[in-house]
Amino acid sequence: MSSTRTTLRQAGVAVRAMLVATLVLGVGYTAVITGVGQVLLPAQANGSPVTDAAGTVVGSALIGQSFTDADGQALPEYFQSRPSAAGDGYDAGASSGSNLGPENEDLIAAITERRAAVAELEGVDPASVPADAVTASASGLDPHISVAYADLQVARVAAARDLDAFDVQALVAAHTTSRDLGFLGEPRVNVLELNLALDALR
Repeated sequence: MSSTRTTLRQAGVAVRAMLVATLVLGVGYTAVITGVGQVLLPAQANGSPVTDAAGTVVGSALIGQSFTDADGQALPEYFQSRPSAAGDGYDAGASSGSNLGPENEDLIAAITERRAAVAELEGVDPASVPADAVTASASGLDPHISVAYADLQVARVAAARDLDAFDVQALVAAHTTSRDLGFLGEPRVNVLELNLALDALR
């Protein structure tokens, strides 16, 4: 009988400890962190949404997207993102790279095909096509392109929109993010934000 009471008492203590831990760590901690995020960094806490001129959410500053037609062809009036290996392309539920090594024949073939397509689209020599124009990022969701790739697209976008190339180049410069902390990474351009700025020129 004494052994049974001891067991029941220990079980009761365990259940109460579990309930307290659930309330403190599962509910309380979550509520505090959510509150702090909403107060200090609301945009980041809500997924860094990007809105158009009408105030409609059209994407996230953290997740890239394609600017192609129904057949997958690049829309000439928009800056193009880097390729994506995430699902069918920029699928946040399937974030990943291709996981193919640099000597993989499939990867080499894909890069060769992409380089030729970009060179034809931009009217340049394939040798001048930047690496990020033909390779996916590790996550497959990178919303940025290099300044070199953005610069390569200026002439095409300006012609497609009947704009002065100088004005388009100025937009690229205005939407270029410098190195983090002044020395980490490379300058980069958020493609979605740049394309929205182009649309706003209308």
